[in-house]
Order: sequence, then structure tokens, then C-alpha cells
Amino acid sequence: MPRARVGRRSTYAPPGPPNGPGAPLGRAGRRGAPGADGELRALLARQVRLARARRGMTRRQLARESGISLAYLARVERGAGNLSLDLLQRLAAALNLPAPELLSAPEMHSADLALLVEFLRRRAPGELALIRRRLFEEFEGRARRGGQRIALTGIRGAGKSTVGPLLAETLGIPFVELNREIVREAGIALSEIFMLYGQSGYRALERRCLERVVTDYPRVVLATGGGIVAEPATYELLLSSFYTVWLHGRPEILFGRVMAQHDARIASPQLKREALEHIARMLEARRRLYQLAHATLDTSELTVTQVVRALLGRVPAAETAGA
Repeated sequence: MPRARVGRRSTYAPPGPPNGPGAPLGRAGRRGAPGADGELRALLARQVRLARARRGMTRRQLARESGISLAYLARVERGAGNLSLDLLQRLAAALNLPAPELLSAPEMHSADLALLVEFLRRRAPGELALIRRRLFEEFEGRARRGGQRIALTGIRGAGKSTVGPLLAETLGIPFVELNREIVREAGIALSEIFMLYGQSGYRALERRCLERVVTDYPRVVLATGGGIVAEPATYELLLSSFYTVWLHGRPEILFGRVMAQHDARIASPQLKREALEHIARMLEARRRLYQLAHATLDTSELTVTQVVRALLGRVPAAETAGA
């Protein structure tokens, strides 16, 4: 990558005009065509200008601190320059910001949000857990007041779709499976949703359907998809609107249940080992998120009836009485 020197500090010099030969093609296959890449450059430009202005830095000062040439920085602030990850990090460091913040859309009430984030960053892990519980106790009580919403989380094989209807019947309330609501909303199968719209499209539908369940059902047992915990905004809505229970079990038990549901077998020991390893990795990656649920239950050695009985014992009286 060509570099120019200003004094003794190395600065980045762009290889050529932004729309010259070798420039990346737009989404429509033309140089400079509008699309997500142009929107991202415009967002970056706005965030850099805003951050620089907030810090009272001139463009020349920012160029000097980041080691990016003044001319190229001007292009970045016009939304015409593409930054590598290395240059993005250098720019963020010069502005004393986390790099992702330069690519995040400005939020309403951003001053309050920024102060809260900094306050939470200074807290120890144990304090964070206490703060989260107290906040949720304060605000989620309002969301659930007068109703009874229970959500079952966990990966496939944990028993959500089997236990959920029986729990709902025992409590005399409706049962809803979130994936079925997503399929109904989209009008196509889950596999087609992922194929046509990708993971982001599915997650947007998931959030929309969860919001509708919260609006339409003051009393419900909800079975969620296993990956809902990986979407912070959606998971926060779930935790604040439902009494959530994480159903889990040993990987080999979960694997066996999934195979039994589909009346399938994996003859190859290698494939079976890989499947078990995949389940174990997924459980480990999501464990801390699942543990944020209000209650957890290991279903490995329990029958369906025993799981329902155990769940009834875990739902607080305040959630069921008079609901």
C-alpha cells in the first residue's frame, strides 16, 4: 500500500481517485452506484465529523493523530473514501472511541446512553449482574403486570416444543411457537426465509413476531428459537416481557432427541462425533446468554411430565396468582 511521509510520521496516501480505475464496483455493477456500501461510507463520514467536532479537533489535527493523510481524511469525511480495518482502528484511536461506534447509527438520547455505557464498563462482573437484575425487576414488572407470559429457551432437543403445549394446557393459557409465527408472517418455510433473506432477514421477522406476541397475548407459553439469545435487542424484549426458563441438557441427550423426532439415524461415527461437537460448541458459546434467564432446568434425566411439574414449581406465585 503506497505511503507518503509528512515529517517523521507515516501517513496513509490513497492509491488513486475514489472512482478511478480499480475502484470497487457498486451493488448495481457500476462505479459509484448507490447501495449499502455508499450508506456505510456516509454514516462513517457523519460519525467522524461529529466525533471530531465534539472533541474540538481540526481535520489537520485528526490527520496528524491518526497518521492518515489530510487529503484522504477529507475524502473520508465527504463519504468518498474506503477505509481498511487497520485505518479504521487508527482513526478510532485518534478520536478515543471504540471502532464500532464509528459505524453505528447515532441513537436518540445518545448522551444518556453514552454515560450509561461508561458507567457499566467500570463495574465488576458481579455488579453488572446485580444491576441487570434490579433494572429488570423494576421495569419488567410493569411489562408483565396483570398477565402471565412464560418463554422457554434453549437449543433443539431441550424439549421446548414438547413441554410447552402441556405446560400451557396445565395453566389454561395459549401456547405459541415463535418459529411458526415467523413462517406465518413470511408465508414461506423457514429454509426459504434463510435462503431468500439470510440471517438478518430472519432475525427481523423474529423480532416483529415477538413484539406481536407481547401485544396480543397477556397470558401465553412461548417456545422460542435457540438463537434468539444472540440478538441483544430481541433477547432484552423477551427477558423484560416474559418469565424465561432455559431448558438444557447433555449434548448426547439433545442429539438423541432430535434424531428421534425425525426418525433418523447417523450411521457414521465420524458424523455423529461432529454433530455432538457442534452441539457442545453451540451450548458453550451461548451458555452465558442462556443463563440470563429467570430460571434454568436440566431436562436430561426427566420425563415430559416431570419437566412440566418442575416448571410449575419454578414459576413465581406472583406470575400465576390471579392471572
